[in-house]
Amino acid sequence: MKLTNMKSTGLLTAVFLTFCSFGAYAEESKIKTNVNEDQVKGRVEEGKGKVKEITGKVLDDKGMEIEGNVQKNLGKAQAGYGDLKKDIKDNKDNK
Repeated sequence: MKLTNMKSTGLLTAVFLTFCSFGAYAEESKIKTNVNEDQVKGRVEEGKGKVKEITGKVLDDKGMEIEGNVQKNLGKAQAGYGDLKKDIKDNKDNK
């Protein structure tokens, strides 16, 4: 598998953008104090899965691409579960 200049540039760009988004999310989570653990872990896993999926596409590695897609979707599910828990808690507190 040959890593061309364009593929390496795309890979570095994907990694850079992912780390930037983690920083923005971390900064946002400092403001919101009612974020639960499932939301954070799910979104981190989702981001890691996106990076792995893009890396698989860039490197033309179908196994890595599929693994990243699965990890991304599991992260979405965990984050959704965390969002649901938060909504239930907020509705319970407002009654």
